[in-house]
Amino acid sequence: MKTRRIYTFFFSLFSLLSFAQQNKEVQKEKWKYEPNFMVGLDVLNTGVSFFSDRQLFQGFVSSKISNNIHAVIEAGFESNIYQKNGYDAKANGPFAKIGAFYMLAKDRENEFNGFYAGGKLAGSFYTQEYFAIPIRGFGGSSSSVALPSSSQSSFWLEGTIGGRVQLFESNFYIDVNMQPRYLMVTSKQDEVVPMIVPGFGRSSSKFNMGFAWNIAYKF
Repeated sequence: MKTRRIYTFFFSLFSLLSFAQQNKEVQKEKWKYEPNFMVGLDVLNTGVSFFSDRQLFQGFVSSKISNNIHAVIEAGFESNIYQKNGYDAKANGPFAKIGAFYMLAKDRENEFNGFYAGGKLAGSFYTQEYFAIPIRGFGGSSSSVALPSSSQSSFWLEGTIGGRVQLFESNFYIDVNMQPRYLMVTSKQDEVVPMIVPGFGRSSSKFNMGFAWNIAYKF
């Protein structure tokens, strides 16, 4: 009887260890990363740049890191002017964003086709110059002051909601997304809030909305 109990104990223990090992191996395979990259260029804003005061050039690199999660890095350069309500300013400089998105729905035959949502942390280090800042004087009179060129920095949170679809049977994709933005923190020149932040847009409000229409290539 004792021998039977001892045999049963060791058999049960061996079964549990085997199951745990198999489960561990399955988990390892599930999280195994296979190198994959998609590189895209925002052709819409690049095209509009040739016909407006806003010069915006941006692109992204994304990679699937798990079943439905993709990491993404964006970078670009923007030059813009602000002439409104007595203000006359310009700003230009690079910006960068890093984050991830989740595939909400995807094609069974191609997991890179579908709709997604996610978020990014973004920042810009840029140069700004004020040619005119309105100042209200005594008796309702108004005048303006100018501020010299200076280096500034701003950081914001950015959501992303969009979709992508493969172009025929090629490695090219169309990727379209909207980007709701919230300006978290920014430097100020003589306590003047910046009117333009490259990558964020006009920042007279802490909230802004961006839009990108990308042509991407999957390696």
